[in-house]
Amino acid sequence: MPRLPDALELPAVTSDRLTDRISIGVLARVVPRDLVDEVLAETGRLEQRKRLLPARVVVYFTMAMCLFFDDDYDEVMRRLVGTLRWLGSWRGEWKVPSTGAISQARTRLGPEPLKLLFERVAVPVAGLGTKGAWLASRRLVAVDGVRLDTADTPENAEAFGRFSHGSRSAAFPQVHIVALAECGTHAVFAAAIGSYTSDERSLTATLLDACEPGMLLTADRNFYGYGLWQQALATGADLLWRVNMNLTLPVIRALPDGSYLSLLVDPRIPVAKRGRLIADARAGRTSPAEKALPVRVIEYSIPDRGESGAGELICLITNILDPTDVAAAELATAYHERWEIETTFDEIKTHQRGEKRVLRSKNPELVKQEIWALLLSHYAIRSLMVEAADEADIDPDRLSFMRTLRIARRQVTDQADFSP
Repeated sequence: MPRLPDALELPAVTSDRLTDRISIGVLARVVPRDLVDEVLAETGRLEQRKRLLPARVVVYFTMAMCLFFDDDYDEVMRRLVGTLRWLGSWRGEWKVPSTGAISQARTRLGPEPLKLLFERVAVPVAGLGTKGAWLASRRLVAVDGVRLDTADTPENAEAFGRFSHGSRSAAFPQVHIVALAECGTHAVFAAAIGSYTSDERSLTATLLDACEPGMLLTADRNFYGYGLWQQALATGADLLWRVNMNLTLPVIRALPDGSYLSLLVDPRIPVAKRGRLIADARAGRTSPAEKALPVRVIEYSIPDRGESGAGELICLITNILDPTDVAAAELATAYHERWEIETTFDEIKTHQRGEKRVLRSKNPELVKQEIWALLLSHYAIRSLMVEAADEADIDPDRLSFMRTLRIARRQVTDQADFSP
């Protein structure tokens, strides 16, 4: 066996199985083996007997599968074990499983372990010194949704649905994902999966437990609803959401930075009573929180946008009421960082999955498993990028996602993760 550096020298496999030692190279730093075993135990997926494909191996396989979308199942497995073959440190009786065996192993595993792993692993990764991730002391995060094409099977079509217009319908069923991501790092730290027609606000409501004080949560105009705004406020996070121009936002008091204080009134309040709440606010009297909520409104226009080309008017609302805390211009600039989540989705859809490719799983449970594995592998790559950017004291946006993805792919092929 060739001589390796001391840090990489590996003992030969004797009594233990090859599959006890398979991991996913550099990505195992984010999803360590002990955590995988813990999650498998919690979800009841640990084997009662030895298998060719233990559940732990299948977990790492699904993540590798999301790095090598162009490869079929057995080729992905060969990439995982190739280094061990080269080292001569695996037992000869172990053979690469067939595609059918791998499919059966994925079915046995199901989506729950990957979902729980993502929930345990995925947290905001920006440190206090991470460039581009903060507005003063507030961590910039965004919520948005994306749809992914799934394999065109009757099971996926029934579970997820597809776009249709009149007699025409889309070629593939689509799964709807709503996610929370750090704007500065592109790290997705919470996600929910629904059907094509699922409501973004309902999916968002399930993610709000991941928000906390010290965050500034940004959202596009499709997300605003009085109830969801209330729920988001209850997390302690600050909010900066765009709203439609037809939302009634009475001027309570103009502020020196060009913004103004207003009132969000519960739409269930009768119209006759809303005027009284507004009058009370203008007189300095506070309304009950279950009836109306104070907000600050920032309005500005972007030239050369909109259908007429005359400019687009943007209307933002925030619970940061004091202009001396954050000025209107700073909030307007911070809102446009929300578009970083669109770049995050593009990394997942176009670069990692591959342009115009569909998820390979043939049934809804495996589609969900594949999505959680896809999010886990993307999170691991982005974590690595933030670590490198912090060490170099640069903005993570200056690093290439594709280059890092290629490095991760090489690491899967060139090394394995061995327990001590």
